[in-house]
Amino acid sequence: MNTEYGADQIQILEGLEAVRKRPGMYIGSTSSRGLHHLVYEIVDNSVDEALAGFCKNIDVSINEDNSITVIDDGRGIPVGINHKAGIPAVEVVFTILHAGGKFGGGGYKVSGGLHGVGASVVNALSEWLEVTIYSEGKIYRQRYERGRAIYKLKEAGTCDPKKTGTTVSFYPDKEIFEETIFDYDTLKVRLREMAFLTKGLNIILRDKREEKEIVKEFCYEGGIRQFVEYLNRSKTSLYDPIIYCEGMFNEVYVEVSMQHNDSYTENCYSFVNNINTPEGGTHLTGFKNALTKTFNDYARKNKLLKDNEPSLSGEDIREGLTAIISIKVAEPQFEGQTKQKLGNSEARGAVDNIVSEQLMIFLEQNPAIAKVILEKSILAQRARDAARKARDLTRRKTALDGMALPGKLADCSDKNPENCEIYIVEGDSAGGSAKTARSRATQAILPLRGKILNVEKARLDKIYANAEIKAMITAFGTGIHEDFDISKLRYHKIILMTDADVDGAHISTLLLTFIYRFMPDLIKEGYVYLAQPPLYKLEKNKKVWYAYSDEELNQILTEVGRDQNNKIQRYKGLGEMDADQLWETTMDPAHRVLKRVMIDDTYSAEIDLTFTTLMGDKVEPRREFIETNAKYVKNLDI
Repeated sequence: MNTEYGADQIQILEGLEAVRKRPGMYIGSTSSRGLHHLVYEIVDNSVDEALAGFCKNIDVSINEDNSITVIDDGRGIPVGINHKAGIPAVEVVFTILHAGGKFGGGGYKVSGGLHGVGASVVNALSEWLEVTIYSEGKIYRQRYERGRAIYKLKEAGTCDPKKTGTTVSFYPDKEIFEETIFDYDTLKVRLREMAFLTKGLNIILRDKREEKEIVKEFCYEGGIRQFVEYLNRSKTSLYDPIIYCEGMFNEVYVEVSMQHNDSYTENCYSFVNNINTPEGGTHLTGFKNALTKTFNDYARKNKLLKDNEPSLSGEDIREGLTAIISIKVAEPQFEGQTKQKLGNSEARGAVDNIVSEQLMIFLEQNPAIAKVILEKSILAQRARDAARKARDLTRRKTALDGMALPGKLADCSDKNPENCEIYIVEGDSAGGSAKTARSRATQAILPLRGKILNVEKARLDKIYANAEIKAMITAFGTGIHEDFDISKLRYHKIILMTDADVDGAHISTLLLTFIYRFMPDLIKEGYVYLAQPPLYKLEKNKKVWYAYSDEELNQILTEVGRDQNNKIQRYKGLGEMDADQLWETTMDPAHRVLKRVMIDDTYSAEIDLTFTTLMGDKVEPRREFIETNAKYVKNLDI
């Protein structure tokens, strides 16, 4: 094959062609996640107007044809000629990459979005985009198709001179995206978060695709104080006022709100210019330092910790803490490929300084609250010590008796984790069938007895004392919590195989809660799966079909005919299948159906809230959740 590689083979992609050629570089992916990112980019520009003090309302609509319209009452994108480009500024914003009001020159002090990339990227990846601007009593309009202007910016009428703002409508390009249907709930979560982070900003979300238009309004005068309140609503808070710190230090604006609850999990969420930073960074480090130092100083000074007692660790103090750390900085610098971790060194000092000073004042003014928090922290410290002893004891026993793996684990012979998978199976009868059915080379079976401990309601020492959980930790090989090391994972597929009924769903949820709380990277890296056993077996004239849903059963019945020769068996549990059936339907890699469990860091606060609602102590939020989501339930056994 003769392929030339010379100077002329180097492609120069002009204008927005680069975006259409490599969309993933600009919006992460062309999946549902990338599709929704388009909306956030346009909304981010409106939020920047709000942060600058010029916008009070943002209205987002999913239209009947699945296009999006975003309306704001900001100043309106400038319509005058940009002399460098020789075209109106609005056209520069929508057609030239790396152009916008966020590259210095005083357009915005702080901004979110992709630093001027957003609007042009959305335009490039849309079948069409139309922008309308209200400014100085006139209405201006321009339309683009796949990033190119269809006509020059034109005056489209007059309006009240007081009316200002920008309206952007766009339709995602089917040539680019795997799917182009917007999900109302996905947008709702993100827009609610934006409203919490920008106090006083009113955001409305409309879904016009339904017969009756769905409208949801978000406006929080309390800002991130109300965010903490919202996240703690499924938990019991330990004290009433939400601790709030705010201030400016070295040109970094810092806002922190926090409150402890009676759970054992820590939930700290950090943001920079309203952008979520799931991997934390310098602002989160500054917050944690301030918290640890301030509480220990207060405890020593007020004799709540004796001189001979060890200091409390940050983890002890943060047990059951929900906190939002939100900073605004002119030039955010992000680390790593994913750009999810803040690197600005000045952010650490700013957060540390403001939180240390204001938290100490709060504790001195509220000694009863300080005492409640410190008592919980001291209990957490004791539990951590007990857990450490239990862990060390397990390690010593392992080293002495050589019995590294749990006795009930039927391990596989292949030692390469990439080829290996482990089935976590409920009950001995299903475990027995699975052990007989499996491919011994690559499939390991770990049967569990009954329902495991609900880790949402337990401290670390109780978790280490639970036999079923210990068996899983040992089998996986990674350790948990601060000992977690993903490189030691023994199986690259962890498959939860439970009955297709309510009890089975509950056991899966308990297992997922444990993995999410103590080994979240297993889910993030895509190692966790749910097996999908069939619901029905249909026999007719010595032929056998399996159906995984009511719809599939009806489809099969339509094909084979509905008559008295049909023998339909409804599987209540895995134990009802013999080994051959279990292999054929649920374990054979050639035919089985597996669902990979995925989490999106962007929505970590909502994911945490869902786990707490479903697995925590409070009944009312759980009832609300069930009532709201009942319409999505399939195959519920009553």
